[in-house]
Amino acid sequence: MIKKNFTDLALLLLRVGFGGFMLTHGIPKISKLSNPSGFPDPLNIGEMPSLILTIIGEVVASILIIIGYKTKWAAIPAALTMLVAAFIVHAKDNIGTKEHALLFLIAFTVIFLTGAGKLSIDGLKK
Repeated sequence: MIKKNFTDLALLLLRVGFGGFMLTHGIPKISKLSNPSGFPDPLNIGEMPSLILTIIGEVVASILIIIGYKTKWAAIPAALTMLVAAFIVHAKDNIGTKEHALLFLIAFTVIFLTGAGKLSIDGLKK
């Protein structure tokens, strides 16, 4: 009996799926760069720095995760952004409101722990 290991394919699916869905949340935020007024500032660093950090966590990190380049490093800002979203921005909200951020947090944490797998730019270097 031949046993196939689908771990690398599963990691590719995880990276592309969660990275792609995160892009749908992050890309619209780019248009707010011209006027960040009203953007949440959960860390009290200002609306523009909060917006820039969010774009890094949701767009830049997601692109790196999707292509599998510097994946473990990219998963850190992605996970931290979701940590802030779930537990600071939505601190008073019910679990249903926090659910998306928590799911992304779990996925990006798994990606950080496992790495990108062989089907990635990182995997080609090994």
